[in-house]
Amino acid sequence: MNVELKPISKEEFISKLHEIERIGWIENTTRLTNDGAIGNKLEDLLGIPENNLPIPNAAEWELKTQRDDTMSLLTLFHMEPSPRALEIVSSVLLKKYGWLHKDAGKSYPPDEMSFRATLSAKGYTHGFSIRVDRDERKVSLVFDLSQVKRQDYDWSDTIRRRVANVEKLEIVPYWGFDDLFSKARGKLLNCFFVIAETKNEDGKQYIHYYKAYMLKNLLMEKFIWAIENGEIYVDFDARTGHNHGTKFRINPPMIPALYEVSEIVLDAPKLAKN
Repeated sequence: MNVELKPISKEEFISKLHEIERIGWIENTTRLTNDGAIGNKLEDLLGIPENNLPIPNAAEWELKTQRDDTMSLLTLFHMEPSPRALEIVSSVLLKKYGWLHKDAGKSYPPDEMSFRATLSAKGYTHGFSIRVDRDERKVSLVFDLSQVKRQDYDWSDTIRRRVANVEKLEIVPYWGFDDLFSKARGKLLNCFFVIAETKNEDGKQYIHYYKAYMLKNLLMEKFIWAIENGEIYVDFDARTGHNHGTKFRINPPMIPALYEVSEIVLDAPKLAKN
């Protein structure tokens, strides 16, 4: 069923956020098992079926939400690395560098493999990290066997048997600056970022949306800087036979730092008692 979107101005949208905040605690009666329940409920309250806001402008606006009591990273967008034609996550990373899935022999066959890792430019996981090369204008996945932690030595021993040259990746997955930022701007050029507090009473969840930013003009330099400084992560999530997709994710408090203009348009007191 198609849902007709009625365009609203930024001013009208901000006014709606203030109206919703004044309601106070709102029971979450929809999508209770969905990790995105906070955003789903706000979309319902705003009367929009998806998170591209029907604001008439040169570009659409994205709606992002976050609970204030979670340390979870916020997904910005999905983007597979180049060379894409090779399906490099499934054909190379999972096949040659994967490890036994934690549910192998339980939920999955006993030989189920996994390549699931959240990586940044400021550390290593299973010897993998992210590198920003400003000269070549690309973000790359790198592997350093010397950075593998002791608890992963058994796994690294299998790498030596599976990979001819363990000193470097045979094919280096990468994202070119221009392609990467084209994707980011297409999804996040302008954004409303709304923060909520939650509480649980008598088996029910309640939400209070109390703070919102209006963010305009995502900037490439700031976006690349955030990757370089470990604020944006690359999240791989593949297992045998299925790649759940590669995501770029961020520490939520850092979202305003990516934009040319960051304006607080809602800033009400929290209702929860400390």
